[in-house]
Amino acid sequence: MNIFGDTNYDITGKKKIAMVFSSIMIVIAIVAIVIKGFNFGLDFTGGTVIVVHYEEAVELEDVRTQLSDAGYADAVVKNFGSSRDIEITLPPIEETTDMAVEVTENDNPQTGTDEAKLSNIILEVLQQHDASARISKADFVGSQVGDELVEKGSLALLYAIFGILVYVTIRFEWRFSLGAIVALVHDVIITAGVFAIWQVEFDLTVLAALLAVIGYSLNDTIVVFDRIRENFLSGRKAETEAIINTSINQTLSRTVVTSFTTMLVLFALYIFGGDLINSFAFALIIGVVIGTYSSIFVASTATLALGVSREDLIPVAKEGGNLDHIP
Repeated sequence: MNIFGDTNYDITGKKKIAMVFSSIMIVIAIVAIVIKGFNFGLDFTGGTVIVVHYEEAVELEDVRTQLSDAGYADAVVKNFGSSRDIEITLPPIEETTDMAVEVTENDNPQTGTDEAKLSNIILEVLQQHDASARISKADFVGSQVGDELVEKGSLALLYAIFGILVYVTIRFEWRFSLGAIVALVHDVIITAGVFAIWQVEFDLTVLAALLAVIGYSLNDTIVVFDRIRENFLSGRKAETEAIINTSINQTLSRTVVTSFTTMLVLFALYIFGGDLINSFAFALIIGVVIGTYSSIFVASTATLALGVSREDLIPVAKEGGNLDHIP
């Protein structure tokens, strides 16, 4: 049932406005990515992550001040599941000629210290203010691992897009596949651009969110494409643009309701899920908004611009096909 009734919005008639709007957003996103870059998390940059447990709840700002006074101003501190557990992320330790040099009062605590010693030094700093502090987990990610993750993550996005290109081409027609790819690339670039503009931490969960955005946006696009194909094959003698516009209107209710219910869950995750999944939920919120917009205004408009017509979807009648049943 269409909750909006029988809508008849002139969506394809606004294709020029949508094209200009999307182009502006893409340009802004690309400029932000090139100039500001991403605020890569530990997964990509490498470094040390230490989880510290306290007997009582601890204020994050107090911990930040303690670490800053000890020479760790670059440390990122956030809650880890509860107010009594905190996660401390430290950038990679600068390499020196002698990594075994002991830390003295005149030394920078992060210079000449290996990762094993670093966690102990952090614990000593924190225990000066709260003796109940103890380390529950300490991990180190090398910069080489981070480089590999960047490379493999980028390849994962490319493989996903290529697979979608093949799938949509087989299921529909090459013009539809290109329209879907245009919409997906549009969604990924703009979502990534938002992370570059606001410098939200970009880690593996965000990369997973981008892949999820591709799947979500494709699902909406496929629904619209299915309705377009049905209307093309139903024998309607309307113009191509009119059929596409009708198809988008017929699926508009489903698209909006699906996005709305998804957003309710994502906002709950963002507000109540804690710091560990904030970036993931934020990426999906932006991706769902942009993906909904692109499935309505971008994918079908791009397909229309490529010159799709009813004839492209009608199976070619095989000569003598009506005689195939004769032995």
